[in-house]
Amino acid sequence: MFSKFRLIPYIIALLVIIPFVSSLLGFFTDWLFFAETGFSSVFTTTLYAKTGVGLLSGVFLFAVLLINILYANRARFPYSGVFMVGGGNFRVQRDDAVRLVKPLALLASMLLALFAGNWGALQWEEVLLFVNRVNVGTVDPVIGKDIGFYLFSLPFWETLKGFAGFVLLATAVMAGVVYFVRGGITLTDRGAAVDEKVRRHLAVLAGIFTCVIAAGFYLDSFRLLFSNNGAFYGAGYVDVNSRLLTYRILTFVTPLAGVMLALGIWKGAWRMALLPPIVVVALYVIGIRVYPGVLHKFKVAPNELALETPYIENNLKFTRFGFDLEKIETVPFDVDTKLSSADIANNDATIKNIRLWDHAPLLKTYSQLQQIRTYYKFFDVDNDRYKVNGQYTQVMLSPRELSYADLPSKNWINERLIFTHGNGITFGPVSRISKEGLPEFFVKDIPAVSLADIKVTRPEIYFGELSNDYVVVKTKIPEFSYPTATGDINTTYAGKGGVAIDSLLKKALFAAMFKTEKILLSSDITAESRIIYNRNINERIKAIAPFLRFDGDPYMVVDATGRLKWIIDAYTYSDRLPYSKPLRGGINYMRNSVKTVVDAYDGSVGFYISDPNDVLVKVYSRMFPGLFKPMTAMSDDLRTHVRYPHQFLQLQAAMFAAYHMTDPKVFYNKENLWEIPALGEKPMEAYYTIMKLPGEKVEEYILLLPFTPSKRDNLAAWLTARCDGENYGKIRAYTFPRDRLVYGPKQIDARINQDSFISQQLTLWNQRGSEVIRGSLLVIPIEKSLLYVQPLFLAADKAGLPELKRVIVAFGDQVVMEENLELALQRLFGGKKAVAAASAAVATDSKASPSSLAKEAMSLYDRAINLQRQGNWSGYGEELRKLEQVLKRMAQ
Repeated sequence: MFSKFRLIPYIIALLVIIPFVSSLLGFFTDWLFFAETGFSSVFTTTLYAKTGVGLLSGVFLFAVLLINILYANRARFPYSGVFMVGGGNFRVQRDDAVRLVKPLALLASMLLALFAGNWGALQWEEVLLFVNRVNVGTVDPVIGKDIGFYLFSLPFWETLKGFAGFVLLATAVMAGVVYFVRGGITLTDRGAAVDEKVRRHLAVLAGIFTCVIAAGFYLDSFRLLFSNNGAFYGAGYVDVNSRLLTYRILTFVTPLAGVMLALGIWKGAWRMALLPPIVVVALYVIGIRVYPGVLHKFKVAPNELALETPYIENNLKFTRFGFDLEKIETVPFDVDTKLSSADIANNDATIKNIRLWDHAPLLKTYSQLQQIRTYYKFFDVDNDRYKVNGQYTQVMLSPRELSYADLPSKNWINERLIFTHGNGITFGPVSRISKEGLPEFFVKDIPAVSLADIKVTRPEIYFGELSNDYVVVKTKIPEFSYPTATGDINTTYAGKGGVAIDSLLKKALFAAMFKTEKILLSSDITAESRIIYNRNINERIKAIAPFLRFDGDPYMVVDATGRLKWIIDAYTYSDRLPYSKPLRGGINYMRNSVKTVVDAYDGSVGFYISDPNDVLVKVYSRMFPGLFKPMTAMSDDLRTHVRYPHQFLQLQAAMFAAYHMTDPKVFYNKENLWEIPALGEKPMEAYYTIMKLPGEKVEEYILLLPFTPSKRDNLAAWLTARCDGENYGKIRAYTFPRDRLVYGPKQIDARINQDSFISQQLTLWNQRGSEVIRGSLLVIPIEKSLLYVQPLFLAADKAGLPELKRVIVAFGDQVVMEENLELALQRLFGGKKAVAAASAAVATDSKASPSSLAKEAMSLYDRAINLQRQGNWSGYGEELRKLEQVLKRMAQ
């Protein structure tokens, strides 16, 4: 029967070989990928770290288990008899059980060592951060440790402590089982009988384990600086004056108790062994649980503000540091309502760049006008700025990607060899509207037609947000490029992306990796063919730098040569900054330190450091010397398209709403708490615009977000992040006077809803079955005043083409709705020339004779009456609006 156990080595071999083969496939494909992208050093550094830490963890655990198992097996015990297994149904002579326990213990040790090695390999980042750690130059205010200790060293020591505890527990269990089988531990009517040799062995393990517990108490004292005290985060009065002292006492007392425990077990004096742990537990319960509660109730609670003030200051300081709020400059904004037509004209660039096209309606419009074929798809619309025909212009841009889910015929050849890439972009201004209420274009169609000086010379998109896992290019089958009226145009990939599959071994490797024999057997794949994988840009950059967190909104740019490139913001982050308030998920330190660029054609990747002062990116640069480049290495044309990420500003704004208060008393009482205004259930999102900031002489591309006081609707401030040139990353908070009312978005929205003409027009449109889409309500600061602008879109139904039909503008107590922004500004600021564009638009009409205007008015009236009789209330409202404009021109 026991001959079956000769199979144990073969079982172990299978357990090792099967995962090894799978890992080997991933290893080689990853190596080829990193070699393709030029980051081989990142791969090898990570590999060495994983291998080294994994081996060290596994070998250490196995060595400790082996030494203890061999020691336990050397012991001889007088007890002999029958060992019962399974309730007595299976009987094995103890001599047979002794022969069995050693190989089984070795097998269990190997399995535990494999588990430990795998676990250790996962800790590679913590180890590299510890090895490459740096000092921040700021110490915590309680214990006096440099912040770098918490960011880089504390996680490592906590992991090491946890591993040491696991090793000792596993060793004790394994040794206990061996002793039990060999007769060193026996069960009697009086309980368990433990041989003297066993007691001494277990005494040593228990003594070492208490040292690990003491180390845990020592590390727990640092964890106090991450406490949640309700009103603030970080160690408070009770933590510093009770728990911290208790942890320090426990750190000293626990090893002494361990010595007493070990001596008691060694001698078999159980009272002596049990007393020290009881003392430690009692001290822990009293010093960590009981006394802090009493101290808080009778001393802190009645005097909370006075006692907690220094700790609240710590929370304010470190939270502002953690989310880079210290750089926000607060500037008073003395708002007024004296805006004139001359001011509008002086801010012509701001007016022309007010975003009228919302992302969601524009995405639908682009999809219906520019999708061209069902297998193309616009996934997202991005906001950026370009010099278009010499003018600084805010634009909306959307890549036309290939949607593999919508291919008319799905098979391996179509999905992997023929339909390999998307094609081109749709690109237009944010504010221009055609007569039909549709967007205008600077770049459109396939092949790309440019109506401005922006040229796309390489429109193919092999790497994008919708790309599938792999394609094979340079095969015998031509790739589909784009359709025309006379037939399809084909192309052949001419880039350097992908890996050459020029050998049978590589074909077999990728066939196994992607679980298809077609790569190995296809006659269309030649020695020149290349396989392009990791095509999804988000997965591609995460594979190279998994320790960074990437923004959820990549955006595409057209560089100076006409190539399409993706820019993705990347963040360093940590959950180990003392006294900093954490986000949901625990992160309490974050920086937008890296800008990532991916070429849409060849997949080349570049990581550029945008915040060289970030301590985490400094350490990552030490870990991976060849990974990051300075921003100066980025080409000038790409640097002009770097923008401050709106998701990061949204996060900073959420923190700044409370942490703009730097006075502990004001913060504690929440006297000046702000919030991000919400229209409906969703808070407003930060939006990009081009405008002239107060005190500045030229317009610039900025990111803007308003604030309101908590639980109130008037405006309290507006936050802006600058994006251009040397001013990139500078943030200002413009605060309104607290002694006057400044209308907020909710109040303006209510005024729009209460306007009789606007509500009547919306009702007429809705009665005809059309869907009215109200766009984003934008706050536009101009000079010392505020304009509110909201576009209105009309669609025949939910699947219909959204058309921009009206623009609502509010200023002060006035709300108007017109066909376009220029007309709305004219109504608000009189008959004067509001903007140059408005003047040009009405110049021809102003020269019309009174008789021609009267004829036009009569014609409009007749059409309105006919539409009324037909029940076409939407058309009727349109004609009345046009008639109103003609009558106003006649009155001038």
